[in-house]
Amino acid sequence: MNVRRRHISATVIAAATALGLGTLSACSSDSDAAGAGSGGKLDVVASFYPMQFLAEQIGGDHVDVRTLTEPGQEPHDLEISAKQTAQLQESDVVLYLKNLQPSVDEAVAQSGIKTKVDAATLTELEDHGGAGHSHEGEEEHAAEEEHAGEEESALDPHIWLDPVKYAQVAEGVGKALEKADPDNAADYAKNTEALTKKLGDLDTEFKDGLKNTDSKVFFTNHSAFGYLAERYGLTQESISGLDPESEPSAARVKELQQEAKADGVTTVFYETLVSDKTAKTLADDAGLKTDVLDPLEGITDKSEGDDYFEVMRSNLAALEKALGAK
Repeated sequence: MNVRRRHISATVIAAATALGLGTLSACSSDSDAAGAGSGGKLDVVASFYPMQFLAEQIGGDHVDVRTLTEPGQEPHDLEISAKQTAQLQESDVVLYLKNLQPSVDEAVAQSGIKTKVDAATLTELEDHGGAGHSHEGEEEHAAEEEHAGEEESALDPHIWLDPVKYAQVAEGVGKALEKADPDNAADYAKNTEALTKKLGDLDTEFKDGLKNTDSKVFFTNHSAFGYLAERYGLTQESISGLDPESEPSAARVKELQQEAKADGVTTVFYETLVSDKTAKTLADDAGLKTDVLDPLEGITDKSEGDDYFEVMRSNLAALEKALGAK
């Protein structure tokens, strides 16, 4: 995907791993405090919030969950530290989403963890690089944009913003925990069933809330909502593509201004973890409103809710308002 990738070389990862393991050896007397099986619990490391939420909801009291991405940190830019590499090495399970955080991918690949759960393998990923639509007179420009971006397009990782796909991932995570900790398999299965039911209810709320709207087009800061848009018959038009911090071209800004008029777009959505400057500039130039649509890559004090479900319902309310839901 077109995210900024500050790759860490294999040599650096190996050195960090060695340092982390050395630290663990030196502190072996403290291993019971934060190690695999501490207190009889499964030690789980999650790469970022959507994986952390699944582990906590499904694992319940049987797991200790730590996340590599701190609240407020942009997950795409995470660079693994020696301490975090050590956390990976001593964990029983790691939950991550391959190709979203390259440094995590490299660290996981070089770790000896027995249970590695890649969420990207638990559902079907799609290429949303060509998302959006064209109006009369824009076809040639759209074709040029598509050709120019062919080599840059990639599978969209934002599967957690589609409740249906997120439920599929939850089922896979549940099975992985059952296998890793068979003594508590029945509880993991029960918790997975409860979570997928809640996700099914959320899916119904989105279907009902967005089935009858004045407009089907919404503008976002970056292309995080492709799966959500596809699921509920909407069209996402992003300012910056899959990379949340890339700068749009002047041609792209002009195209969005024209589309706002053509499709009755009222609002430009931005997010809390990325600068809102570009979104607000576009909104000011086009006479549009701004609002928050949270890609749920982390929960902070600025989030419109305390967990996945609360923030997703806040997103639904924002979309209903912007699209003129009846």
